[in-house]
Parts: sequence; structure tokens; C-alpha cells
Amino acid sequence: MAGSMETAVEHRVIETELPVNATLHLWLKAVSPEEPGSVSFHSTNGKFGEVQAVNAEEHSFRIYHVFGGGSIELIYDPAVTSVSVAYWFTASDVLETGITVLHTNPANAPPELPESYHFRPPFGWMNDPNGFGRFGGRPHLFYQHYSHGRIWNNMHWGHAVSSDYLRWRHLPVFLFPSEELSVRPDKRGGAFSGSAIALPNGPGIRVFFTEKIADRVPEQEIQMSATSADLFSAGAAEVLLPRRPDGEGLTFDFRDPYVFRGPDGRWKMLLGSQSDAGGVILLYETEDNAAAGGWIYLGKLYTETRYETSALECPCLLPLDGDPRDPATRWALIYGLMNGEDKDTGRRNLSMVDVGWFDGRTFTKEFGRELDFGTDNYAFQAFVDGGSPVGIGWLGNWADTGPTIDFPSAMSLPRTLLLEDGELLTPPIGAAESLRSRMLDRTRLAAGQTVALPHGAAEIVFDLSEPGAAFHLELDHPEMRLAVTQHGEGLEIVQQHMPTEVQENAGPPGPRYLAKAVKAKRFRVFLDYGSLEIFADGGRHAGTKRITGFEPVRALRLAAEPGVVVHATVWALRL
Repeated sequence: MAGSMETAVEHRVIETELPVNATLHLWLKAVSPEEPGSVSFHSTNGKFGEVQAVNAEEHSFRIYHVFGGGSIELIYDPAVTSVSVAYWFTASDVLETGITVLHTNPANAPPELPESYHFRPPFGWMNDPNGFGRFGGRPHLFYQHYSHGRIWNNMHWGHAVSSDYLRWRHLPVFLFPSEELSVRPDKRGGAFSGSAIALPNGPGIRVFFTEKIADRVPEQEIQMSATSADLFSAGAAEVLLPRRPDGEGLTFDFRDPYVFRGPDGRWKMLLGSQSDAGGVILLYETEDNAAAGGWIYLGKLYTETRYETSALECPCLLPLDGDPRDPATRWALIYGLMNGEDKDTGRRNLSMVDVGWFDGRTFTKEFGRELDFGTDNYAFQAFVDGGSPVGIGWLGNWADTGPTIDFPSAMSLPRTLLLEDGELLTPPIGAAESLRSRMLDRTRLAAGQTVALPHGAAEIVFDLSEPGAAFHLELDHPEMRLAVTQHGEGLEIVQQHMPTEVQENAGPPGPRYLAKAVKAKRFRVFLDYGSLEIFADGGRHAGTKRITGFEPVRALRLAAEPGVVVHATVWALRL
């Protein structure tokens, strides 16, 4: 934060130096309905502007252009005005330089985590990845975002750009809730999840998203589209699909448009919903080369009946092993089971992937499995980048959070998807090796000794003498028992919170994060503040688990029978 100080008891000042032609984004609201909130702008030449907010329920967004640059002060009275977020950028080079955050309220400030390497927003709440793709030569990541606290609320789209999927520059907030939500703070909704494509006839992108307004009649959720020529600001949104298809017995759930080219060259759109038979994925298409309209409903692409799920969410479909126009090419269909539960383990909101063939209208399944047995790789979205599928997920799960829980979160490590020997592998992207800052150990962990970690970011790589050999990797965490273990039932993440007091009538035990019948031989374990990710046998099995809070794992110990651990290496990581 550039300087923030009290000039008097009743005023707060945010000071900064702005370049010529800077753009300032500011959110403010009145503290009470009795008196409007306001922020005044001062430069070295005196006062040059003021903005007001009369709504005490929801933050109002303001844009201010500073043409001359120089020393600027933003002055407000915190007894009257709440300023949630302030940042600036220059439009001419924002894709290269990103935004500069001047101020955030403590309630929505990001955690300070030395050497942490997972993507996190610069402020506020985050959930599903959106619009994941390469545009203008760079990977772009949009995401579900609330700017004013770490608790879910009216949805915006946050935005970042990268060169390697690991090191990101934060860009201006891209999509905002509709004006209807701004004037009705008692309602909830906003710009929900979706996708993006490159404009086929010029520079820029088209984004697709669900607009939700709770209790809106007749449709709570409709599909919208907007374009951006400059890749960082969205034009006015237009309605693409104003209602659900008739005659399908669908609930109000109708969301998460994923748009992609089909094998017939036409744009396709997947949407998630729920019917009497179970969760469903709906398929649309258009002959419009710009995907700007003309969408027609083709039918239900998939129906899920196994896990008593409600709506299927965040569907995604992409070719895996060849040209999408080739009928022999296999495709991956990915989707989330909202409220679905595996009764054997108690895990909820699973993410699934089915592999098969897609002819433009029908998906024929060859085989399927869970995308991630740890369940905290939700809303996974992927696309084909230069012939190689790459995807990313929300490192969270609605079973652990909700609209009333303070939940700072992250995205998973980006992953590739590939077929090998008739199996789907989802290893971390190759660039993940660039996170290794220094080697911590090559001998002690394999010998059963304890290895201390200097901070919360580390990678552990180890091989066993034979597939399925038993081991127990104990992770020393100050607030819980945490381990990765392989035993007769399979591969498991153990997470047990330490009791603070004896409870005579304790509830049932928590879920078991178990990949049944797995017999793996090679492991990569990634630790970060608040997360654990496992990749076994090159990504044949992946487990992602969010760890409550941000206390780091302090040390490691690997227990196994003599001769089982062939070798083990521990790396300290950093961006």
C-alpha cells in the first residue's frame, strides 16, 4: 500500500504518485443511510474532484481519470465513508504492468505468505476459475470474485494475466454485478461463472457468463455475453439465452456456459442444470462464427444419477489426443457434482471426468473417474493450448465454506491432461519445476528422519520399491494431524483437527479423502500455506486438499518398512 495515514481524528488520507493518464478504480459506501459518504481528490495544485456514495448497504464503484499525474491524495472521513478498495493503472501498458493497489480494508486484505506460489486474488473473495485461455499471446485467468471481503457476496469477475500459468499480474476487475443488484442490495447474485473465446474476426475476446438475481421471475439465471477489444475492460453485456429450454423438467439452475469449437466447426455451449432424473449438462450450438447469437438447444448431453447430486456445475469439454475434427479423437468431459456425496467416504461435491468421443451432438463415454480424490479441485476449467490441454481449479469446496464463512482461497496448481496407456493423467504443468528454489534434503527423509521446512512452500518427491507399498508421510502442522499414507485400502489424505476440549456427544467423523484400491509407486507432494496437492504415478491419481488457515507445515517424516523408499528429495519452493 502506498502511504495511508491519519491527518486528523476525523479524516483518513491515501497518498500516491500517479503517472500521466492514470485510471483510478475506487469502491466506497456510506457508513449509515443518514449521511452520504464521499471521497475528495487533491493534487499538488489543490482539490480537483469528489465522489459520493449514498448507499449504506453495498459498495459503489467509481472510475476517475487523472490526466496530469503527480502527487495525489484521497481524503475521506471513516466515520461517514467506508472505502473498500482503491487501485490504479495505465491503460496503455496494464497488460504488462498490472494494477497498483493503494488501499484495501482489513476485512478483504490478502494474507501475507512468504514464498507462497498458488494464485490468490489481490483482495477479497475468490472461487471458480472463468474464461481460462490464451488471448493476445498470453494466458488469461478470470475468476469469481467479491472485492469487499473474504465472504461470498455479489459476484464480479476478477482478472489476471501470465506468461507461464504460475506468475500472474493482477488486472482491473472485469465484470460487475448488474445495476439491478446495485439498487436492490437485499438481493444476491451477480456475474456468475463462464468462459471466453478469442474473437474470430479481430483482436479481443468474447466472454460468456451467467447473470443471477435471486428470486427474479421467471428466470433467476440467464446467459449473457460481452466483448473486450483491449483484453482488460468489458463492453456492455447482452442477453444470449433469456430462459431455460422448455419441456425438460429443469430446476431454476441454469448456469456456467462453457463455449468451444465442436468437431463440425460450429461453436458449442455447455450449461449445467438439474432435472427430475438427476444433474444434467445441456448442449447448445450456433452457426454464427462470432458466437454472438443464434444459439439453439440440441438436448441433454449427459445426465448424472449416481451421487444424488443437485445441479451439475462448471461443465467443460475438450479434445485430448488429436485434431478435434478427427472422429477417433477422444474428448474429456469434466463437471462438478453440486451437493453430490460419496456415501462410502462422506466426501461431497466431487469433480468428475469422463473420457470418450464427441461428434458435435453426442458424447459416447469410454471410461470415467474422479478428477481429484481430495475434492478441493472444484470448478476445474481447461482448454487446449498449442495442442496441449491445460486446466486449473478452485482450491476449495462448498462443503467447507459458504456465504457466511470468511474463506481466503486460492487456485490449484495448473495441470495438463493427457492419455497414456488408456488412462487419463493430470500432472502439474512442466513449469512447476521452476518453483524449486533450493534442495533441502536427499537422504534424511528416505532414511526415516525428520526434515524441517524453512517456510510453508515445499515439494516432496519420492519413489517406492514396488507399486502399492505401504508408507506414511507425516506432516507436522501446529493445528491438526496431517498425513499422506498408502495402505491396504488405497491412497489417503489424513486430516484431523486437534480437539480443543472433550466432547461427549461429538458428531460423526469427517470425510475420508481416500482413493480406493490405488497402488502407486511414484509421488510428488506440493505443500503451500493452506493447501496440499498429491500427484501419484505421473498424475494417474491426484488429490487436492485445502488446509484450514495458513499455518505452515513445519517438518516432514516418512515412515516405511526398510528398503521400501528408494529415494526421496525435498525442495523449498517460491515464485
